[in-house]
Amino acid sequence: MNAVFGGDEIARFRAISTWIFDLDNTLYPRHTNLFAQVDKRISAYVARLLDVDHAAARSLQKDYYRRYGTTLYGLMQEHNIRPDDFLEYVHDIDHSPVEANPVLSRSIRALPGRKFILTNGSRAHAEKVAERLGVTDHFEDIFDIVRADLLPKPARATYDRFVAETGIDAGRAIMFEDLARNLVAPRALGMTTVLVTPSGTRELFVEGWELEGHDETHIDFVTDDLTAFLVRVLAAVGDV
Repeated sequence: MNAVFGGDEIARFRAISTWIFDLDNTLYPRHTNLFAQVDKRISAYVARLLDVDHAAARSLQKDYYRRYGTTLYGLMQEHNIRPDDFLEYVHDIDHSPVEANPVLSRSIRALPGRKFILTNGSRAHAEKVAERLGVTDHFEDIFDIVRADLLPKPARATYDRFVAETGIDAGRAIMFEDLARNLVAPRALGMTTVLVTPSGTRELFVEGWELEGHDETHIDFVTDDLTAFLVRVLAAVGDV
């Protein structure tokens, strides 16, 4: 997953002018299991909203997540809920498992060009994660689910909205994501794509389908260590 880059790849990275990062399980490693907290609160929210037991709530939650991109969007489509209470409730978690990452911070800071977070989560959640990692000041903006008009990745319209609002050149952008399906639209727009996969054999909170797609044609690069990948990119293009 972390082979030495060739000449064509180095030229490709040197042409990048915009660096776009998903948040959860991408900027911080999946084994942190921060999202497990969110997942539990989503189950509790669904159970309370629909007056069902935990097993039924969890089944609906996962069904909506897979079919609609987020459980929230599924609840909006199927049950016409208002999103504000949902977003506040499910992101009311303990962010302390996310540890500062000075090497990641230095690497993101050194990347040449514009830098964004593009997340299906809330801005408040993203800001807390970024603060814990020590990367807050390195990003021009956070494009969260509210900015996306609540339409989550992998919907093409969300990426189109992001490109239109930021004015980036998609052909000179690169996107880092932990879900292969969320990289289909960016690749179609001309972005370079990097899939961030779990590392090692640690116990993980993950749905089986979330790990699929690493060998599909819309994936340009795969890494199990975002920080190491960025260090190698910077070394390859001569910035460290």
